[in-house]
This record gives sequence, C-alpha cells and structure tokens, in this order.
Amino acid sequence: MSDVTRRGFLQTGAAAGLLLTGTRASGQINGANERLRIAVIGLNGRGQSHIDGWSSQENVEIACVVDPDSRVLARGLERVRGKGHEQCQGLTDVRRMLEDQSIDAISIATPNHWHSLLTIWGAQAGKHVYVEKPMSHDVAEGRVAVEAQKKYGVVIQHGTQTRSSAGVAGLHEAIQAGKFGRLKIAYGYCCKPRGSIGMEATGSPPENLDWDLWRGPAVIDEFHSNYVHYDWHWFWKTGNGDLNNQGTHQLDVARWALDTDQTHPVRVMALGGRFQWKDQGQTPNTMFGMAEYPNGQYVFFNVRNVNYEGYESQVENEYYFEDGGRIVRGKYYAKDSSEGVAVKVPPGKVTPGGNWGAFVAACRAGDPSMANGNVYDAHYGCVLGHLMNNSYRLGTQVPFNARAGRFGDNADAAEHFGRLHDIMQNGVGVAADGEHYTVGPMLTFDPGSERHVGEHAAAANVLLKDPNRPGFEVPDPAAV
Repeated sequence: MSDVTRRGFLQTGAAAGLLLTGTRASGQINGANERLRIAVIGLNGRGQSHIDGWSSQENVEIACVVDPDSRVLARGLERVRGKGHEQCQGLTDVRRMLEDQSIDAISIATPNHWHSLLTIWGAQAGKHVYVEKPMSHDVAEGRVAVEAQKKYGVVIQHGTQTRSSAGVAGLHEAIQAGKFGRLKIAYGYCCKPRGSIGMEATGSPPENLDWDLWRGPAVIDEFHSNYVHYDWHWFWKTGNGDLNNQGTHQLDVARWALDTDQTHPVRVMALGGRFQWKDQGQTPNTMFGMAEYPNGQYVFFNVRNVNYEGYESQVENEYYFEDGGRIVRGKYYAKDSSEGVAVKVPPGKVTPGGNWGAFVAACRAGDPSMANGNVYDAHYGCVLGHLMNNSYRLGTQVPFNARAGRFGDNADAAEHFGRLHDIMQNGVGVAADGEHYTVGPMLTFDPGSERHVGEHAAAANVLLKDPNRPGFEVPDPAAV
C-alpha cells in the first residue's frame, strides 16, 4: 500500500503542474474516438453499476478499480476483467491511482463522506470526475468542489441520472416559460420502504478492510459493522439519510424546475423522526422539509421509509402553480379539477447518450458545460438537502400530533405535513402517547455568502462544515 500522504501528493502531483491527458494543462482528449481511461472508486452497489455503465461505452477502458476492502476489490476486479478490461489494475489506496498520469477520469461510488474530497483531489490531479450523489457531505465542501472545477477546468458530472432525461428537461423548460402558469411549489418525494438496522457492538474492523482508508476524512473513532457496506447512510458522519441519498435525485429535479436564476434558498426548516425501529441509526426515517427561495418559490420534500400494510411508494415529483393548477404523475390538473390531462411538451436540451454517454462526450470535447448535472447543479441541489437536514438536527422534541409543524402562515406546508402525519398516525400506527416529532427551527440562509444569518445562525453555521481527520482535510476554497 502506498504511504503517499496528501501533502506529498500535492507536492509531487497536481501542484507540480503535471501534464495530464484531458486537462486544462494538456488540452482535451484528442478526437471523438480517443480512448478514455477511467478509474472506478468504490465497488459495492453503485460501483458495480459504474463498471457496467462504463463498459457499455465505446472506446472506454476501465484502467483501475479502487476499494479499501480487499474482498470487495477482488470481486470488483473479477467483474471488470470479465467485461473485457483484462489489464485493469486493482488498488486499495486511491492516492496511488491519482498519481497515474495515464488515467483521464475517475468515477466515484464511495460512501458520501468521501465524495467531495475525491472530487477535489481528482480535479487537482487533472482528471475529469463522475461523482455519485450527493456530490457533497456538507455545504462547505461542496463549495470547494465548485472552486476546484473552476480552477482546473475539468468536467464534473453528478450522478443524478434524471438530468439526462430530455423529457424532464422539456417539462422544466415549459414550466419556466409559463406554460402552466407561475410555479409556486416544486415537491419531491423519497418514500420507499426500508427496515431497521438493529444494533451492532463496537469492535475491531475485519482484516480485509483498511479502516483508516474507509474512514478517510470522517472523524470516527470506533468501528461497528453497521457502517459497512451500506448502512453508513444512516449516520451523520458518513451519510445524509434518505433525504440526500435516494432523495438527492428528487431534490435535484425539484430545484431544477424553479426559475433559472435561483441558486440557494433563503429560509429552510424540517421536522420528522426515526419512528418504530429503535435502532442504531441516527437519520430520520420520516421527514417533511420546506425551503423558500428569494423569488418566493418553494421546494417541499417528503421522506417516508417505515413500512406498513398498504404502503404506497412514491419516488417522484409534483408541481403546484399559483393559480391552483398542479402536475401530478404526468398529468396536469386545473384548479379544483379531478380530471387530469396528459402533459405533452417538446424534448428539452440535454447532452445525448444518457448519463454515461454524456459524461464521455463531455470529456472527449473537454467541455464541462456538456455534463448533464454539472458541478453547479450538483452543489445547489445538495445544499438544499443539507440545509433541511441541518434544521432537523437542530430541532427540539414536540408531541406527536398534527399541530407539530411550525410553518408560520404557510398553509400549503401545513396541509402537506398534515397528509404525512395522517399516514404516520393511521397507516404506520404511531401512537400519539409517548411519541414525538423533532421540529427544526426556521433557518435563514444567505445564498451569496453560503452562511446562515439571523436567529439560530451560530448553531447552524457549525453544521456547514464537518471536521476532517489529519491527512484527509478538505482544503479551504481559496487554497484549492
């Protein structure tokens, strides 16, 4: 295993001005048919999808795969070589791969706490970056990723595949043009059943896992097996809950529908809880969030994971307009109408080829603007989720009832939270006695400075940036 430190890498690598294929320093990859050499980092779950996705593209070579778990690495290496990439190298330490000047791009499918640092390191090394959602684990590191893209000029594409849908792009172009009236609320749902993760005792990591590398930037002292290899999603130091897991897709779609000049919200709050499971997880399995943008438009969001008889999955988006109209499941309903009309709009502008093909095309053209879900889209969408989560994390407990929400005079928010509460009370069967919601404060956010202001600002600003372990620090934006 390489003993190269981050400081050493910067001294000998990107900071030394290496001429790397496909970078601002060396120019774009030469020609549309030039072979693109890519490395996949993180080989569980989505990492396997990345292997399949890049293998489906012409003249793309998976040159390296990286994972800190030697067993996972062996399985991934076997998978990728079985798809025709016989010369693929397998590594446990990502820093060794970053030293390889022949690799043009990296594909990140690690746990969330690694996403931004790897994006930044990749850009510093002159490599294009495809990064799974969410691009950032906190607000501040997302800004550093943006600054890294600006400085090094590489392509960064977010793993929000819907950004490659010409149909959704066309719908949003029609909404922004006023075809259905002025948009009032863009609503996203991440309602898919999940289960308890139980309780796991702390202990020693397995011999096949390099625990130091798995933790990377996350300040975690003790190992327990609920971290590896999926349930890290439900702990704040490694994941972001389902709001910025599956929900990142629907958050991104919701924000995408707003007026095109909107970046970050100015007011955000959320409430919810982790009901029924009584397990080790920290993130909510039930949540309602709202965010107000400078132009008066809103994003609402709903997380609902607790299974029950009659559970209705909802992984989708809805649109509500100022005149009372709405778009739900592909149909437009006029105010007070129960008869929907199928929405038909022309296709919108996307780079063709799906999410994998669009990234490859952008890399070959050396054009970051061709990415379907570029670094700015990624940052704005992820921050929306982070701010909702942070409101929840600063929340106080109130009795479980329909009046728990503190939405001021926002009748729409009260109505939609009421629908969620009804499901939790009458569907899930959460008892009114002894249960509670965690209700977050209304946080005020300055989109320009990306800092909180006003009441609760001191506590909320602490949550904008996670601490990092030595050797894995996310740099300051000015020093990227």
